[in-house]
Amino acid sequence: MASRQLTRTDALNAVYGGCILGGGGGGVLEEGIEKVDTLFDTFEGPKLVTPDELADDAYVACVALVGAPSAADAHYDAGQLIATVRMVNDALETPLAAVMTNENGAGTTTNGWLQAAALGLPVIDAPANGRAHPTGSMGSMNLHELDGYESVQAFAGGKGAQRVSGLVKARLGLAADTARAVSVQAGGLVAVCRNPVQVGYVTENAAVGGITQAIELGAAYHAAPEGRARIEAVVEFLGGSIVAEGPVERSELTQQGGFDVGTVELGGAEMTFWNEYMTLEIDGKRLGTFPDLIMTLDSKTGAPVVTARVEVGQELTVICVDRERLLLGSTMHNEALLGSIEPIINKPILNV
Repeated sequence: MASRQLTRTDALNAVYGGCILGGGGGGVLEEGIEKVDTLFDTFEGPKLVTPDELADDAYVACVALVGAPSAADAHYDAGQLIATVRMVNDALETPLAAVMTNENGAGTTTNGWLQAAALGLPVIDAPANGRAHPTGSMGSMNLHELDGYESVQAFAGGKGAQRVSGLVKARLGLAADTARAVSVQAGGLVAVCRNPVQVGYVTENAAVGGITQAIELGAAYHAAPEGRARIEAVVEFLGGSIVAEGPVERSELTQQGGFDVGTVELGGAEMTFWNEYMTLEIDGKRLGTFPDLIMTLDSKTGAPVVTARVEVGQELTVICVDRERLLLGSTMHNEALLGSIEPIINKPILNV
């Protein structure tokens, strides 16, 4: 597929499609729409390129947002987003050829579009993961398993006395933990540019085509009339199913180490989440387990509702899509990373 210029319509579809693929995390719609306005009020959209349009040995860096989506003091601005890419580019011997996002989500599918437009770089159609995930390691394409790989991560965020920026070079886990810890001190969220890697590695480990999938899902969503028809359009597009609906009977959320952790119950279903929905059970029977896509949508409007915005009394519909129908990065098959979820939600993830 040849490269193409991304439009405002593409971006808005990416926000909604990404929100659904976020599976409860990946940012909120308002954040994504604000990012679209900031980009297209200032620049033309960047180009979207496929990996095969770039040299295998060219370097790409991943752009992400790290922190707890529900944090009240979370803040980042356009200058901070652009600064992180500049910091990583300046730290490399070979200039970056493109930027990529870490995942799909309302606030993350379009990660890097502003930076790319401002710096004259393309966006590669290969998010590190085609759905959203909680930890930085889950969006790092198993780079933590490469002997000797040194992670380079630039971060910026916060305002006023909490404003922070910097760059860290360390083994991947330590660098990711550093960015997460800084996000807490910055008010809950930081923009990050991290883990420069060659295009050939991206092709083998990322969710190639994941940006296009989010855009096409958003287009299918918007083509349907507002309401249940939109939920049905989403389920049809993804090949999933509607598994529960009704008013939210219980919604618990706590912030733990920069993550949102909690439980949602409605229509006989119980869901746990760690930023994203992790498990879905009805009457004790497991119907969905991360990285399966579990998502809530407003039953009246069809709008996707992330975990940080679920409230008791809301009329929601729960959908589930088997992981085999998703575009996923290599980390979603890494049992060590998936096993790290279990002590957080106190439920099994592996061997279920």
